Amino acid sequence: MAEPIAQLAYALDTFYLLISGALVMWMAAGFAMLEAGLVRAKNTAEILTKNVALYAVACIMYMLIGYGIMYPTGSSTILPNVIPDISWNFMFGGDHSVEQVLDSNGDTTYSKMADFFFQVVFVATAMSIVSGAVAERMKLWAFLLFAVIMTGLIYPVQGYWKWGGGFLDQLGFSDFAGSGVVHLCGASAALAGVLLLGARKGKYSKDGSINAIPGANLPLATLGTFILWLGWFGFNGGSELKVSDIGEANAVAAVFVNTNMAAAGGLVLALITARLLFGKADLTMALNGALAGLVAITAEPLTPTPLAATLIGGVGGVIVVFSILSIDKLRIDDPVGAISVHGVVGMWGLMAVPITNSETSFVYQAIGLGTIFAWVFITALLAWLLIKLIIGIRVSEEEEYEGCDVGECGMEAYPEFVGSRGGG
Repeated sequence: MAEPIAQLAYALDTFYLLISGALVMWMAAGFAMLEAGLVRAKNTAEILTKNVALYAVACIMYMLIGYGIMYPTGSSTILPNVIPDISWNFMFGGDHSVEQVLDSNGDTTYSKMADFFFQVVFVATAMSIVSGAVAERMKLWAFLLFAVIMTGLIYPVQGYWKWGGGFLDQLGFSDFAGSGVVHLCGASAALAGVLLLGARKGKYSKDGSINAIPGANLPLATLGTFILWLGWFGFNGGSELKVSDIGEANAVAAVFVNTNMAAAGGLVLALITARLLFGKADLTMALNGALAGLVAITAEPLTPTPLAATLIGGVGGVIVVFSILSIDKLRIDDPVGAISVHGVVGMWGLMAVPITNSETSFVYQAIGLGTIFAWVFITALLAWLLIKLIIGIRVSEEEEYEGCDVGECGMEAYPEFVGSRGGG
Protein backbone atom coordinates (compact mmCIF):
# COMPACT_ATOMS: atom_id res chain seq x y z
CA MET A 1 0.00 0.00 0.00
CA ALA A 2 2.96 2.31 0.50
CA GLU A 3 3.49 2.98 -3.22
CA PRO A 4 -0.14 3.93 -4.03
CA ILE A 5 -0.24 6.19 -0.97
CA ALA A 6 3.02 7.86 -2.01
CA GLN A 7 1.70 8.39 -5.52
CA LEU A 8 -1.52 9.88 -4.17
CA ALA A 9 0.44 12.27 -1.93
CA TYR A 10 2.64 13.24 -4.89
CA ALA A 11 -0.39 13.91 -7.07
CA LEU A 12 -2.15 15.89 -4.35
CA ASP A 13 0.87 18.08 -3.59
CA THR A 14 1.48 18.70 -7.29
CA PHE A 15 -2.17 19.66 -7.81
CA TYR A 16 -2.12 21.92 -4.74
CA LEU A 17 0.96 23.74 -6.02
CA LEU A 18 -0.59 24.20 -9.46
CA ILE A 19 -3.86 25.58 -8.05
CA SER A 20 -1.92 27.87 -5.71
CA GLY A 21 0.08 29.11 -8.69
CA ALA A 22 -3.13 29.78 -10.59
CA LEU A 23 -4.37 31.90 -7.68
CA VAL A 24 -1.11 33.87 -7.71
CA MET A 25 -1.41 34.29 -11.48
CA TRP A 26 -4.86 35.82 -10.87
CA MET A 27 -3.12 38.47 -8.78
CA ALA A 28 -1.89 39.87 -12.10
CA ALA A 29 -5.51 40.79 -12.78
CA GLY A 30 -5.71 42.35 -9.33
CA PHE A 31 -2.69 44.55 -9.96
CA ALA A 32 -4.06 45.53 -13.35
CA MET A 33 -7.45 46.54 -11.92
CA LEU A 34 -5.95 48.29 -8.90
CA GLU A 35 -3.55 50.35 -10.99
CA ALA A 36 -6.13 51.08 -13.68
CA GLY A 37 -8.43 52.42 -11.00
CA LEU A 38 -5.81 54.64 -9.40
CA VAL A 39 -4.53 56.36 -12.55
CA ARG A 40 -6.32 58.95 -14.66
CA ALA A 41 -8.63 57.82 -17.44
CA LYS A 42 -6.22 58.99 -20.13
CA ASN A 43 -3.55 56.51 -18.98
CA THR A 44 -5.70 53.41 -18.40
CA ALA A 45 -5.13 51.47 -21.64
CA GLU A 46 -1.38 51.95 -21.36
CA ILE A 47 -1.15 50.64 -17.80
CA LEU A 48 -3.33 47.66 -18.69
CA THR A 49 -1.01 46.94 -21.61
CA LYS A 50 1.97 47.08 -19.26
CA ASN A 51 0.41 44.65 -16.83
CA VAL A 52 -0.61 42.02 -19.33
CA ALA A 53 2.67 42.34 -21.27
CA LEU A 54 4.93 42.19 -18.21
CA TYR A 55 3.33 38.91 -17.19
CA ALA A 56 4.17 37.38 -20.56
CA VAL A 57 7.71 38.78 -20.52
CA ALA A 58 8.28 37.45 -17.00
CA CYS A 59 7.14 33.95 -18.00
CA ILE A 60 9.47 33.83 -21.01
CA MET A 61 12.54 35.30 -19.30
CA TYR A 62 12.17 33.12 -16.22
CA MET A 63 11.91 30.06 -18.44
CA LEU A 64 14.95 31.04 -20.50
CA ILE A 65 17.38 31.97 -17.72
CA GLY A 66 15.71 33.06 -14.47
CA TYR A 67 14.73 29.63 -13.17
CA GLY A 68 18.20 28.25 -13.86
CA ILE A 69 19.81 31.12 -11.98
CA MET A 70 17.48 30.86 -8.99
CA TYR A 71 17.55 27.08 -8.63
CA PRO A 72 20.92 25.80 -9.89
CA THR A 73 22.80 22.74 -8.65
CA GLY A 74 26.37 22.53 -7.42
CA SER A 75 26.76 26.27 -6.87
CA SER A 76 28.44 28.43 -4.27
CA THR A 77 26.30 30.21 -1.71
CA ILE A 78 27.16 33.65 -3.16
CA LEU A 79 26.91 33.31 -6.94
CA PRO A 80 24.89 30.61 -8.71
CA ASN A 81 26.89 28.58 -11.21
CA VAL A 82 24.47 29.54 -13.95
CA ILE A 83 26.19 28.52 -17.18
CA PRO A 84 26.09 24.72 -16.79
CA ASP A 85 22.92 24.76 -14.71
CA ILE A 86 20.52 26.51 -17.07
CA SER A 87 18.19 23.64 -17.89
CA TRP A 88 17.96 23.50 -21.67
CA ASN A 89 16.35 20.09 -21.32
CA PHE A 90 13.69 21.70 -19.17
CA MET A 91 12.79 24.02 -22.06
CA PHE A 92 13.29 21.92 -25.13
CA GLY A 93 12.35 18.38 -24.22
CA GLY A 94 12.84 15.49 -21.87
CA ASP A 95 10.44 13.32 -19.96
CA HIS A 96 8.77 15.84 -17.66
CA SER A 97 6.78 13.08 -16.02
CA VAL A 98 9.91 11.98 -14.15
CA GLU A 99 11.15 15.49 -13.23
CA GLN A 100 10.51 15.59 -9.53
CA VAL A 101 11.43 17.88 -6.66
CA LEU A 102 13.04 16.16 -3.69
CA ASP A 103 12.82 17.18 -0.05
CA SER A 104 15.71 17.15 2.43
CA ASN A 105 15.24 13.40 2.99
CA GLY A 106 15.44 12.62 -0.71
CA ASP A 107 11.74 11.83 -1.02
CA THR A 108 9.82 13.11 -4.01
CA THR A 109 7.16 15.64 -3.12
CA TYR A 110 5.81 17.24 -6.30
CA SER A 111 6.50 17.73 -10.01
CA LYS A 112 9.31 20.03 -11.08
CA MET A 113 7.00 21.51 -13.71
CA ALA A 114 4.57 22.48 -10.95
CA ASP A 115 7.46 24.06 -9.08
CA PHE A 116 8.42 26.12 -12.13
CA PHE A 117 4.84 27.30 -12.62
CA PHE A 118 4.52 28.31 -8.97
CA GLN A 119 7.84 30.19 -9.07
CA VAL A 120 7.21 32.01 -12.35
CA VAL A 121 4.04 33.68 -11.11
CA PHE A 122 6.01 35.08 -8.18
CA VAL A 123 8.53 36.84 -10.42
CA ALA A 124 5.62 38.35 -12.37
CA THR A 125 4.21 39.67 -9.10
CA ALA A 126 7.48 41.42 -8.28
CA MET A 127 7.48 43.10 -11.69
CA SER A 128 3.83 44.16 -11.32
CA ILE A 129 4.83 46.25 -8.29
CA VAL A 130 7.07 48.37 -10.50
CA SER A 131 4.26 49.11 -12.95
CA GLY A 132 2.10 51.20 -10.62
CA ALA A 133 4.94 53.29 -9.21
CA VAL A 134 6.11 54.53 -12.64
CA ALA A 135 2.61 54.98 -14.04
CA GLU A 136 1.42 57.91 -16.18
CA ARG A 137 4.80 59.10 -17.47
CA MET A 138 7.04 56.15 -18.43
CA LYS A 139 7.54 54.89 -21.97
CA LEU A 140 5.91 51.53 -22.50
CA TRP A 141 8.85 49.94 -24.31
CA ALA A 142 11.37 51.24 -21.78
CA PHE A 143 9.31 49.57 -19.08
CA LEU A 144 9.15 46.27 -20.96
CA LEU A 145 12.89 46.36 -21.63
CA PHE A 146 13.46 46.76 -17.90
CA ALA A 147 11.08 43.85 -17.31
CA VAL A 148 13.42 41.64 -19.35
CA ILE A 149 16.35 42.54 -17.09
CA MET A 150 14.37 42.42 -13.86
CA THR A 151 12.73 39.05 -14.39
CA GLY A 152 15.68 37.39 -16.12
CA LEU A 153 18.50 38.51 -13.84
CA ILE A 154 17.85 40.91 -10.94
CA TYR A 155 15.03 38.99 -9.25
CA PRO A 156 16.47 35.47 -9.71
CA VAL A 157 19.86 36.30 -8.15
CA GLN A 158 18.43 37.60 -4.88
CA GLY A 159 15.82 34.83 -5.00
CA TYR A 160 18.64 32.31 -5.18
CA TRP A 161 20.29 33.82 -2.11
CA LYS A 162 17.25 32.89 -0.03
CA TRP A 163 15.06 30.30 -1.76
CA GLY A 164 17.71 28.64 -3.91
CA GLY A 165 19.95 27.73 -0.97
CA GLY A 166 22.28 30.74 -1.20
CA PHE A 167 24.09 32.59 1.57
CA LEU A 168 21.05 34.31 3.07
CA ASP A 169 19.37 30.95 3.52
CA GLN A 170 22.57 29.52 5.03
CA LEU A 171 22.79 32.50 7.36
CA GLY A 172 19.33 31.93 8.83
CA PHE A 173 17.43 34.75 7.15
CA SER A 174 13.72 33.88 7.07
CA ASP A 175 11.22 34.92 4.41
CA PHE A 176 8.38 32.39 4.15
CA ALA A 177 6.61 33.67 1.03
CA GLY A 178 8.42 36.82 -0.02
CA SER A 179 7.98 40.05 1.96
CA GLY A 180 11.60 40.60 0.95
CA VAL A 181 12.30 38.35 -2.04
CA VAL A 182 9.17 39.49 -3.91
CA HIS A 183 7.71 42.66 -2.39
CA LEU A 184 10.78 44.55 -1.19
CA CYS A 185 12.50 43.48 -4.41
CA GLY A 186 9.76 44.97 -6.59
CA ALA A 187 9.56 48.16 -4.51
CA SER A 188 13.34 48.68 -4.61
CA ALA A 189 13.35 48.44 -8.39
CA ALA A 190 10.36 50.80 -8.50
CA LEU A 191 12.12 53.36 -6.28
CA ALA A 192 15.16 53.39 -8.55
CA GLY A 193 12.96 53.98 -11.58
CA VAL A 194 10.87 56.70 -9.93
CA LEU A 195 13.96 58.64 -8.79
CA LEU A 196 15.28 58.75 -12.37
CA LEU A 197 11.87 59.32 -13.91
CA GLY A 198 10.74 62.28 -11.83
CA ALA A 199 7.25 63.30 -10.81
CA ARG A 200 4.18 63.72 -12.97
CA LYS A 201 3.57 67.23 -14.28
CA GLY A 202 1.49 69.23 -11.82
CA LYS A 203 2.02 66.88 -8.89
CA TYR A 204 4.32 69.23 -6.96
CA SER A 205 4.16 73.03 -7.09
CA LYS A 206 7.13 75.37 -6.86
CA ASP A 207 5.86 76.68 -3.53
CA GLY A 208 6.24 73.19 -2.05
CA SER A 209 2.56 72.28 -2.08
CA ILE A 210 1.44 68.78 -3.06
CA ASN A 211 -1.45 68.45 -5.50
CA ALA A 212 -3.62 65.34 -5.32
CA ILE A 213 -4.18 63.56 -8.64
CA PRO A 214 -7.24 61.33 -8.08
CA GLY A 215 -7.65 58.00 -9.83
CA ALA A 216 -10.36 57.55 -12.43
CA ASN A 217 -12.16 54.48 -11.13
CA LEU A 218 -12.27 53.61 -7.44
CA PRO A 219 -14.72 50.71 -7.94
CA LEU A 220 -12.11 49.14 -10.20
CA ALA A 221 -9.37 49.76 -7.62
CA THR A 222 -11.54 48.12 -4.95
CA LEU A 223 -12.17 45.11 -7.18
CA GLY A 224 -8.42 44.86 -7.76
CA THR A 225 -7.81 44.82 -4.02
CA PHE A 226 -10.31 42.00 -3.49
CA ILE A 227 -8.68 40.00 -6.29
CA LEU A 228 -5.26 40.48 -4.71
CA TRP A 229 -6.65 39.50 -1.31
CA LEU A 230 -8.01 36.27 -2.82
CA GLY A 231 -4.82 35.54 -4.76
CA TRP A 232 -2.75 35.96 -1.60
CA PHE A 233 -4.14 32.70 -0.23
CA GLY A 234 -2.27 30.98 -3.06
CA PHE A 235 0.74 33.23 -2.53
CA ASN A 236 1.17 32.39 1.16
CA GLY A 237 -0.73 29.11 1.37
CA GLY A 238 1.03 27.65 -1.64
CA SER A 239 4.40 28.54 -0.14
CA GLU A 240 3.86 25.75 2.39
CA LEU A 241 4.42 23.58 -0.74
CA LYS A 242 2.67 20.49 0.63
CA VAL A 243 -0.80 19.58 1.90
CA SER A 244 -0.76 15.78 1.81
CA ASP A 245 -0.41 14.93 5.49
CA ILE A 246 -2.08 16.08 8.69
CA GLY A 247 0.74 18.34 9.80
CA GLU A 248 1.02 20.09 6.43
CA ALA A 249 -2.75 20.41 6.07
CA ASN A 250 -2.98 22.06 9.48
CA ALA A 251 -0.12 24.39 8.55
CA VAL A 252 -1.85 25.42 5.33
CA ALA A 253 -5.06 26.15 7.24
CA ALA A 254 -3.14 28.31 9.73
CA VAL A 255 -1.47 30.22 6.90
CA PHE A 256 -4.83 30.92 5.25
CA VAL A 257 -6.35 32.19 8.50
CA ASN A 258 -3.36 34.37 9.37
CA THR A 259 -3.17 35.81 5.86
CA ASN A 260 -6.83 36.78 6.01
CA MET A 261 -6.60 38.25 9.51
CA ALA A 262 -3.54 40.33 8.66
CA ALA A 263 -5.35 41.89 5.72
CA ALA A 264 -8.34 42.67 7.92
CA GLY A 265 -6.13 44.22 10.59
CA GLY A 266 -4.27 46.29 8.02
CA LEU A 267 -7.44 47.66 6.46
CA VAL A 268 -9.15 48.57 9.75
CA LEU A 269 -6.16 50.32 11.28
CA ALA A 270 -5.31 52.16 8.05
CA LEU A 271 -8.92 53.36 7.86
CA ILE A 272 -8.84 54.53 11.49
CA THR A 273 -5.47 56.22 11.00
CA ALA A 274 -6.75 58.07 7.94
CA ARG A 275 -9.87 59.14 9.83
CA LEU A 276 -7.75 60.56 12.66
CA LEU A 277 -5.41 62.37 10.26
CA PHE A 278 -7.84 63.62 7.62
CA GLY A 279 -11.21 63.58 9.36
CA LYS A 280 -12.57 61.36 6.58
CA ALA A 281 -12.67 57.67 5.73
CA ASP A 282 -10.13 57.53 2.88
CA LEU A 283 -10.94 54.57 0.61
CA THR A 284 -7.52 54.51 -1.07
CA MET A 285 -5.79 54.34 2.31
CA ALA A 286 -8.13 51.52 3.36
CA LEU A 287 -7.30 49.56 0.20
CA ASN A 288 -3.57 50.10 0.68
CA GLY A 289 -4.00 49.13 4.34
CA ALA A 290 -5.39 45.73 3.35
CA LEU A 291 -2.50 45.19 0.96
CA ALA A 292 -0.03 46.36 3.59
CA GLY A 293 -1.39 43.80 6.02
CA LEU A 294 -0.95 41.10 3.40
CA VAL A 295 2.62 42.16 2.63
CA ALA A 296 3.48 42.32 6.35
CA ILE A 297 2.34 38.76 7.10
CA THR A 298 3.93 37.26 3.99
CA ALA A 299 7.36 36.92 5.61
CA GLU A 300 5.94 34.62 8.31
CA PRO A 301 2.28 33.58 8.07
CA LEU A 302 2.68 30.25 9.89
CA THR A 303 4.02 30.87 13.39
CA PRO A 304 1.78 33.76 14.60
CA THR A 305 -1.54 33.19 16.33
CA PRO A 306 -4.53 34.72 14.49
CA LEU A 307 -4.51 37.64 16.94
CA ALA A 308 -0.77 38.21 16.43
CA ALA A 309 -1.28 38.08 12.66
CA THR A 310 -4.03 40.68 12.94
CA LEU A 311 -1.72 42.95 14.92
CA ILE A 312 1.21 42.45 12.53
CA GLY A 313 -1.06 43.36 9.63
CA GLY A 314 -2.53 46.24 11.62
CA VAL A 315 0.89 47.76 12.25
CA GLY A 316 1.51 47.47 8.51
CA GLY A 317 -1.73 49.37 7.90
CA VAL A 318 -0.63 52.23 10.15
CA ILE A 319 2.86 52.29 8.65
CA VAL A 320 1.58 52.50 5.09
CA VAL A 321 -0.50 55.63 5.74
CA PHE A 322 2.43 57.52 7.25
CA SER A 323 4.82 56.17 4.61
CA ILE A 324 2.65 57.35 1.71
CA LEU A 325 2.43 60.81 3.26
CA SER A 326 6.18 60.93 3.99
CA ILE A 327 7.23 59.78 0.52
CA ASP A 328 4.95 62.42 -0.98
CA LYS A 329 6.61 65.08 1.17
CA LEU A 330 9.96 63.92 -0.20
CA ARG A 331 8.52 64.67 -3.67
CA ILE A 332 8.79 61.05 -4.75
CA ASP A 333 5.76 60.53 -6.95
CA ASP A 334 4.23 57.06 -6.59
CA PRO A 335 0.69 57.13 -8.03
CA VAL A 336 -0.49 53.92 -6.36
CA GLY A 337 1.60 53.84 -3.18
CA ALA A 338 3.52 50.75 -4.30
CA ILE A 339 6.84 51.75 -2.71
CA SER A 340 5.15 52.20 0.66
CA VAL A 341 2.91 49.12 0.50
CA HIS A 342 5.49 46.66 -0.79
CA GLY A 343 8.78 48.26 0.23
CA VAL A 344 8.39 49.99 3.58
CA VAL A 345 5.83 47.50 4.86
CA GLY A 346 7.85 44.65 3.36
CA MET A 347 10.68 45.75 5.63
CA TRP A 348 8.34 45.70 8.61
CA GLY A 349 7.18 42.21 7.69
CA LEU A 350 10.75 40.92 7.58
CA MET A 351 11.67 42.50 10.90
CA ALA A 352 8.50 41.19 12.55
CA VAL A 353 9.40 37.54 11.88
CA PRO A 354 11.46 36.99 15.08
CA ILE A 355 8.52 38.19 17.18
CA THR A 356 6.78 34.86 16.59
CA ASN A 357 9.55 32.70 15.07
CA SER A 358 12.44 31.97 17.42
CA GLU A 359 14.48 30.23 14.71
CA THR A 360 15.75 33.52 13.31
CA SER A 361 16.95 36.82 14.76
CA PHE A 362 16.56 40.53 14.13
CA VAL A 363 20.21 40.66 13.04
CA TYR A 364 19.74 37.99 10.38
CA GLN A 365 16.55 39.66 9.20
CA ALA A 366 18.26 43.05 8.96
CA ILE A 367 21.11 41.56 6.94
CA GLY A 368 18.69 39.94 4.53
CA LEU A 369 16.65 43.12 4.23
CA GLY A 370 19.72 45.24 3.52
CA THR A 371 21.13 42.75 1.05
CA ILE A 372 17.95 42.52 -1.01
CA PHE A 373 17.44 46.28 -1.05
CA ALA A 374 21.06 47.07 -1.97
CA TRP A 375 21.30 44.46 -4.74
CA VAL A 376 17.99 45.32 -6.37
CA PHE A 377 18.20 49.10 -6.00
CA ILE A 378 21.75 49.35 -7.37
CA THR A 379 21.29 46.93 -10.27
CA ALA A 380 17.88 48.39 -11.13
CA LEU A 381 19.29 51.92 -11.06
CA LEU A 382 22.05 50.88 -13.46
CA ALA A 383 19.51 49.17 -15.72
CA TRP A 384 17.21 52.20 -15.74
CA LEU A 385 20.19 54.48 -16.49
CA LEU A 386 21.24 52.28 -19.42
CA ILE A 387 17.72 52.24 -20.83
CA LYS A 388 17.48 56.01 -20.38
CA LEU A 389 20.66 56.49 -22.39
CA ILE A 390 19.56 54.14 -25.16
CA ILE A 391 15.88 54.95 -25.75
CA GLY A 392 14.83 57.27 -22.91
CA ILE A 393 12.38 56.36 -20.17
CA ARG A 394 9.93 59.27 -20.05
CA VAL A 395 7.24 60.22 -22.55
CA SER A 396 7.21 63.75 -23.97
CA GLU A 397 5.35 66.57 -22.19
CA GLU A 398 2.75 66.55 -24.96
CA GLU A 399 2.18 62.79 -24.61
CA GLU A 400 1.91 63.13 -20.85
CA TYR A 401 -0.65 65.92 -21.23
CA GLU A 402 -2.74 64.02 -23.78
CA GLY A 403 -2.33 60.74 -21.94
CA CYS A 404 -0.17 57.70 -22.53
CA ASP A 405 -3.13 55.84 -24.00
CA VAL A 406 -2.99 57.82 -27.23
CA GLY A 407 0.77 58.30 -27.42
CA GLU A 408 1.81 54.76 -26.50
CA CYS A 409 -1.18 52.61 -27.49
CA GLY A 410 -3.11 54.66 -30.05
CA MET A 411 -6.40 54.06 -28.23
CA GLU A 412 -8.38 55.18 -25.21
CA ALA A 413 -9.80 53.00 -22.46
CA TYR A 414 -12.87 55.23 -22.04
CA PRO A 415 -13.37 56.94 -25.43
CA GLU A 416 -17.04 57.73 -24.88
CA PHE A 417 -16.19 59.65 -21.71
CA VAL A 418 -12.97 61.29 -22.77
CA GLY A 419 -14.24 62.40 -26.16
CA SER A 420 -12.53 62.05 -29.53
CA ARG A 421 -9.45 64.04 -30.47
CA GLY A 422 -9.53 65.51 -33.91
CA GLY A 423 -13.27 65.03 -34.46
CA GLY A 424 -16.26 67.18 -33.62
